[in-house]
Amino acid sequence: MTRRKSHHCGLFQPAPLSRRELLRQVSCGFGGVAAAALLHREASRAASPGVLPALHHPPRATSVIFLYMDGGVSQVDSFDPKPRLEKDAGKDPRTLFKVDATQFNNVGTVLPSPWKFKQHGQSGIPVSELFPQIATLADELAIVRSMTSEFPEHTNANYFLHTGSGLQGRPSMGAWTTYGLGRENDDLPGYMVIDGGLIPPGGLDNFTNGFLPATYQGSIVKPDAVGLANVQPREKSAAHQRAKLDLARRLDRGFAARLASGGSTTDALESAIANHELAYRMQTEVPDLLDLVGETVDTKRAYGLESDYKPTQIFGTECLLARRMVERGVRFVELTCPRVGGDRWDQHGDLKAGHENNARAVDQPIAALVRDLRSRGLLDSTLVVWSGEFGRTPFAQGKDGRDHNPQGFSLWLAGGGVKGGTIVGATDDYGYRVIEKKFMIHDLHATILHLLGIDHRRLTYRFSGRDMRLTDVHGHVIDDVLA
Repeated sequence: MTRRKSHHCGLFQPAPLSRRELLRQVSCGFGGVAAAALLHREASRAASPGVLPALHHPPRATSVIFLYMDGGVSQVDSFDPKPRLEKDAGKDPRTLFKVDATQFNNVGTVLPSPWKFKQHGQSGIPVSELFPQIATLADELAIVRSMTSEFPEHTNANYFLHTGSGLQGRPSMGAWTTYGLGRENDDLPGYMVIDGGLIPPGGLDNFTNGFLPATYQGSIVKPDAVGLANVQPREKSAAHQRAKLDLARRLDRGFAARLASGGSTTDALESAIANHELAYRMQTEVPDLLDLVGETVDTKRAYGLESDYKPTQIFGTECLLARRMVERGVRFVELTCPRVGGDRWDQHGDLKAGHENNARAVDQPIAALVRDLRSRGLLDSTLVVWSGEFGRTPFAQGKDGRDHNPQGFSLWLAGGGVKGGTIVGATDDYGYRVIEKKFMIHDLHATILHLLGIDHRRLTYRFSGRDMRLTDVHGHVIDDVLA
């Protein structure tokens, strides 16, 4: 660099450079300038409010796929066989054990399972014939038979399962996950919900960001080629959209500056700006994500996309999209059930037909998803969770249904950091109440976060005068399911 003699102390100081001289001298450093910009974006994202600067311990999983079985699958008909039901079939349950008040107070007789159980895999885990494909994965599953909920009806139980609170307005576990970990893909949300056709009772508050910034809310897509309304820009409109986005950013920044000068917080505004930017980038990423043309015929067939049963096609598409999402770095993916005769896993009557139809919709796609993740080397880093909001009674509601039962139900986990071929906890001889290793939904949430490298007690957000967390003041990691 050219130097000139200074009039002060005889020191040499740099002479001013023209723009042309500057470009000529630093031309070889433009790659570094670009790299600095990219690294700054990564650093900014890692240090953004609420995102953990470092994990609390080494993670076993980097993403979660939550298979939500809306309505409440019967534990005694799926993963918790009870021979005692056969012995006492047709008896009044109130003469055998204490029956708590049920939702509809229509207590029928003891109802044995219409389906047989068989042991599967080297672990010998018994699985109902309702799930012949999932049964082949027995050695991948960690089944928790002793889960409980605090709520006996769908809306509050759904909120509890998703957010750790029975009241609406709290952040979903998917929102907490992305709040803690951030996004891996700049062009996709960290938390995505694939709507198979049945938004659960409680509506979109099951996927809400609650009091967390809006950038952490669940983004809902449909399992079809369009998926998301207005995601594809109109022809020849990209420049026009860019100009509108730039204008919105300038206006927002000006407003943010005025807020800051008055001492007001700008977190919500910054989150809104980030969402605008993300929505713009999604227009290039989402269409490619939803386009299944590149998937092989064998893959589509394995997932059930060629099934003659429409709900299987829908849920198969959901499962295939879930795999494509975790491949692209989406942190938390939730799948909701397709419509099966307009009903969910909520058979207050006609248990046999209802559960069989719902199982037919999800069994093949779920098994294909787990196998596909394994074959692609993704299962070790992807935690798969299968659960409803509660279970069902071992006695009939009326003649041939089952009422809600939050006092004991089954769920399973597979993949990232889970010890397959495991059964944890137990219910009584009738499958009605937990008698061994009772767990709450808070414990499930603590376990999910633990497998992601997060201590649930240390992931907090200051709101309403206190440090809030997904597990509130509860929750213990279910150590028995950890590999």
